[in-house]
Amino acid sequence: MKYKEALVIDETTLGTRDSKGMWVPNRRCDFGPLFARPTRLVSIVRWFVRDYLISMHLLYFAVAWAVWTWATPSRETMAQLAPGWMLVVLGRNLLVVIAWFGAWHLRLYRRQAQGTATKYNAKFPQNSQRFTFGSQLKDNVLWSLASGVPIATAFEVIGLWLFSSGRIAWLEWTQHRVAIVAIALLIPIWRELHFYAIHRLIHTAPLYPRVHALHHRNTNPGPWSGLAMHPLEHVAYFSAMAIHWVVASHPVHMIFNQMHLIMAPVPGHAGFEVIDLGRGTFDTHGYAHYLHHKYFEVNYSDGVVPLDRWFGSFHDGSPDALKNLRSKRSISVAGNTQ
Repeated sequence: MKYKEALVIDETTLGTRDSKGMWVPNRRCDFGPLFARPTRLVSIVRWFVRDYLISMHLLYFAVAWAVWTWATPSRETMAQLAPGWMLVVLGRNLLVVIAWFGAWHLRLYRRQAQGTATKYNAKFPQNSQRFTFGSQLKDNVLWSLASGVPIATAFEVIGLWLFSSGRIAWLEWTQHRVAIVAIALLIPIWRELHFYAIHRLIHTAPLYPRVHALHHRNTNPGPWSGLAMHPLEHVAYFSAMAIHWVVASHPVHMIFNQMHLIMAPVPGHAGFEVIDLGRGTFDTHGYAHYLHHKYFEVNYSDGVVPLDRWFGSFHDGSPDALKNLRSKRSISVAGNTQ
């Protein structure tokens, strides 16, 4: 049943909606002050506390810690490769994905609790033959659960076995407190660097039509679109976890990395700028990635490190940025016709 709650947000104060139903936030996409010049230390400290520490990173770490503490087999059990404990890990990961992705979809798309308020595209996804089973939702759920979760679990299982069998270094809290905290803080930045690299790779001519085009069928994405990828893209995406096979860390770091990989795509693909929670709101900061799905060759990454700005693929959502993109496309088309 669809219903609309009394909303805290008023989208007209946060952005504008054009005649085609496309909503554009007033706030421009940006990367924060860490790499801004000139360096402003006070701004960096404020950003670090308010936007980096007390953020979705903290939630993903909390989930990772809970999973490690209460839903991961013992070190002795994982020292030997055996299907029993591997299936436990797979089952727990499936539950995390179904609960997290399902909660967002239920509220925003099934119940449509806030209608189209701050939804970038006023239309809700429609069935189309370009999707598996002719349904965007069924397509997205299939690729997420049948490919994404098993491949993520495979990387995790290998890592847990390597840690538990003593084949890679396991940092202990009692001896490496500073290193353990530092690694945890750097994992979101590692994710950005890795994602940008593999994302640019799968946008190349040989790989895009064969691999990444499956994900880009979602031109009007929803929560389940986040992990709707080709299996080869899943392998590349979750290979960010392999860094723990060669860099000394703790298993909870690897699980934090994994939960970040699994959970972070949901806000970025939800299709809404602000989530109305009834008594408050939550910003997804998803517009940068929405623009990537809309224009394809912009905003390959977002977050802290301004890689797109450095490499000329940044679109901040402004009319000037759109004008520059159209100019680049015109030059490209003209070059191809000569």
